[in-house]
Amino acid sequence: MADVNRGNRPLSPHISIYRPQWTSMTSILTRLTGISLMLASVLIVWWFLAASYGEDYFNTANGFVTSWFGDLIMFASLWAIWYHFLAGLRHLYWDSGRGFELEAAKKLAYGVVIGSFVLTIITAVIL
Repeated sequence: MADVNRGNRPLSPHISIYRPQWTSMTSILTRLTGISLMLASVLIVWWFLAASYGEDYFNTANGFVTSWFGDLIMFASLWAIWYHFLAGLRHLYWDSGRGFELEAAKKLAYGVVIGSFVLTIITAVIL
């Protein structure tokens, strides 16, 4: 039978009392970086298409891509690539049935975030 007290208690934790965890935030960020990488790829495709249309059109596209804002987008995309890559490795590790303990999951989340920043800086310095 139905629970008589169902109307007196919440069905799920309310947003006002929910405390975000590292694992949930990194999962959300993985989805956001995937979307942002698709948008950045549109910018890169635009740049290549502009090269095939002619010099004037390419100069317009190249001017945007090499501007400070374009550089910012490309640097953020570099971070998103590393973040998405490391998050994918974390999911492969989870697919093996390991790393589900709370402390291990938290360490993996820290590793993904910190590792993405470190690898982004290393890549930016090298390139």
